This record gives sequence, structure tokens and C-alpha cells, in this order.
Amino acid sequence: MSKTPIVKTSIVYIGLGSNLDRPVSQLQKAITALGQLPGTRVLADSGYYTSKPMGPEDQPDYYNAVVQIETSLLPHALLEQCQAIEHQQGRVKTRHWGERCIDVDILLYADQQISEPDLTIPHPGISQRDFVYKPLLKLHAEIEIPGEGLLAVLVEKKKGENPETGYDCSFAGTLE
Repeated sequence: MSKTPIVKTSIVYIGLGSNLDRPVSQLQKAITALGQLPGTRVLADSGYYTSKPMGPEDQPDYYNAVVQIETSLLPHALLEQCQAIEHQQGRVKTRHWGERCIDVDILLYADQQISEPDLTIPHPGISQRDFVYKPLLKLHAEIEIPGEGLLAVLVEKKKGENPETGYDCSFAGTLE
């Protein structure tokens, strides 16, 4: 009788963004690709949100989403896979915070905190960027940011400190 190995899985939240080459289609393709990664399944998506660009203003508005996945991939392996998805979908970096066909970022990986040159988890700026926190809170209203606290509380605190932050992010539709 053979033993079935026990594979530990983790709940991970992935941020997606696009403002080129049919952005909603780019988001959908990235979600499909995430679901096809080894040991990974997509549990939920936030739908998509539109917002003004962060950075250069001479670019189209962004379409953003957050996806909740369950994966057995370790953080660095998942990062490599996210970068491969970006590459497969034709992402080319032309300028800092510039236009892109797809951006695939690990926002949260279980309760881990990682601070390395190539990977920071939780992703910096979660509580300051409405195009990240709005879809994330839609998926999990009581989500906790490791080492920082409840996201909803952090967002309210940031709004109190600087009410002008935000990129006019609003829900725009479902990803089907």
C-alpha cells in the first residue's frame, strides 16, 4: 500500500492590473493561467475595477482585480510563475509605473512576511492603493495584513491621515 504524500497548501492573494491590449481579456487570461499552475487552484476573484493610473498620467486607465488562490507552490516559485505569466502575455516594461498589458503581483501569502530584494510580502502599499484594497476587501472583509493588522482598519487610518489618496477606483464588472 503506497502512502499519499501530504502537500501543504497556502491561501494567497494575487493582484492583477492591465491598461493595454484589451485589459479585461488580459485579466481573464492571467486568472486562467494561475489556475493552471501546478498544485494551484483559483478560489475566487473580485471582479474588475477601473482606476486612474498610478504614476504617469499620459496612459490609459487601469483595470485591476484580486484573485484568491490555494497553492502548494512556495513563495519564490510562485513569483517565478507570476513573472512567466506576465512574459507569456507580452508584458514589456517601458517606464516605472507605466502602461502594461498585465501585472501579476503576490499581495499576501498566508501569514508570511518576506523582505528580500526580489520579493516583499505583504506587498508594499496594500493599504494605500484603493485599486488593491477595494478588491481585496471585497474578497475578504476581515483580512489581516501580517505584522500590520486588519486591512479595513489600516485603510481608515490612512484615509484619516491623507483623505486625498486614491485613484478613483470603482467596481466595473465581473470576470466571466
